[in-house]
Amino acid sequence: SFKMVLESIARIIKVQLPAYLKKLPLPETIGGFARLTVSDWLRLLPLLGILALLGYLTIRPFLPKKRKQKDSLINLKIQKENPKVVNEIDIEDLKSPNACYCRCWRSKTVRGLTASHRWRLFPGTSQPQQAPELSRFPVCDKSHIKHNELTGDNVGPLILKKKIL
Repeated sequence: SFKMVLESIARIIKVQLPAYLKKLPLPETIGGFARLTVSDWLRLLPLLGILALLGYLTIRPFLPKKRKQKDSLINLKIQKENPKVVNEIDIEDLKSPNACYCRCWRSKTVRGLTASHRWRLFPGTSQPQQAPELSRFPVCDKSHIKHNELTGDNVGPLILKKKIL
């Protein structure tokens, strides 16, 4: 059966393709293309399609790469008024031995931390103030998987582990 396939391919290349090319109404000058009839153009269409495909496949590696996602920013909505988002989490204040926080900023899940963790004494203040970015820090809901597929990025969660003594 493999021999029959090879014989068929050889017949197409050696006999049928040359016969097809001989019958094509290829004009000898550029002006000759203007004199082709509709039926002539229809007979040329398969050859022109194959040539166009081969041309595209040849130049494709040299074309500029398109971004997979229009907006390649990681953080689209969290604390956009700040020039840089920085969060501090005291591992001792974690409710559970493990916490998995979002670093791709696509998570729609928020977990409140302990009450003591939400209030901090910030430099230059005399009374504790609430730290809303900590009390509503996004928890990983695996949204980074879709983000990575769309953008080719490799972002993943921040996993904090609390040692239990």
